[in-house]
Amino acid sequence: MRSLNFLSTHSFTLFYCSLVLVFGWSAHAGEPAVLSVENTDAKTEKEMKAYDEQIEHTKETIHMVPIAGGTFTMGSPADEADRQDDEGPQVEVKIDPFWMADTETTWNAYEVWMYDLDIQRRKIKKIEANDRDKAADEYQLSQPTEPYMNMDFGMGKKGYPAICMTQLAARTFCDWLSEKTGRYYRLPTEAEWEYACRAGTKTAYSWGDSTDDIDDYAWYFDNTEDAYEKVGKLKPNPWGLYDMHGNVAEWVLDQYDAGQYAKLSPKAENPLVVPKTIYPRIVRGGSYFDDPDLLRSAARIGSDKSWKKQDPQVPKSIWYHTDAANVGFRVVRPLKRPSESEIKTKWGKSEPVQDRKEGR
Repeated sequence: MRSLNFLSTHSFTLFYCSLVLVFGWSAHAGEPAVLSVENTDAKTEKEMKAYDEQIEHTKETIHMVPIAGGTFTMGSPADEADRQDDEGPQVEVKIDPFWMADTETTWNAYEVWMYDLDIQRRKIKKIEANDRDKAADEYQLSQPTEPYMNMDFGMGKKGYPAICMTQLAARTFCDWLSEKTGRYYRLPTEAEWEYACRAGTKTAYSWGDSTDDIDDYAWYFDNTEDAYEKVGKLKPNPWGLYDMHGNVAEWVLDQYDAGQYAKLSPKAENPLVVPKTIYPRIVRGGSYFDDPDLLRSAARIGSDKSWKKQDPQVPKSIWYHTDAANVGFRVVRPLKRPSESEIKTKWGKSEPVQDRKEGR
């Protein structure tokens, strides 16, 4: 009887695991199942692998690259050409491991959220919403409101970086992506972004101090026609990340504080300046619109109200920066998923609180 019981139990276990893999059933009651995607599971840094995150019910994917944890010197040295005062003093920072998208978020992925494309496909194909879909609706339906003009300004969409979103919109996309996949995504912190951009280097750019080779790695004012380019066309940095310098500047989580580095303790761990005001917040990397000095690894820019100058709405939109046609973002996923309390008090915290469902 013991053998029969063992076989029955073993058979049931195999059957149950099959159901989980095939139908996405969750082993934790009340929680949506994690979307099954190859190479996404890792408990330690050594187990981390690159993977293609799937946006369910579409053909769109986001390629995620593992970034090992470590320490680096944040900011620029006093003798770096074109250095600004807000890039110092330099400080040693410790960063935990995470995955980062190898390119800026494209319109292909962004418009699935922006225009509810996955929901429309489900309706057409008569696919019943699963628990992940239902959870994602909180961050999707009517969010953002339909734009009042063509937000790519004729520069192209398929394969091009999404632009003109506010930091709130970029953060909401990450919340939606987290629910759609069951894996936690967010914007990078400023420290994570610079750590990934430098990719182990200490020079002004990830390829060196000189701009002689800039055309091999970056889209900027002199080699573009006042427009962005498709992502991933040039050489990546040493860690396999494309367009960290130029193409479009990228949102990070932090509030802009010109004197922040002086406030960091020695060997600060995973620092973040939680936003307390809507302006200014930080974008990094420079863009097609900028000269090389703003593409340096340490260069910092704060957002401004003028980024909404042409917005005709009253009140102005909480979703769009009509005058920031050179600003986009890319997503990260920390190896260690934070607790709900940590998300509420740090990673997801932002003031003032903006009502996503009533905002234009």
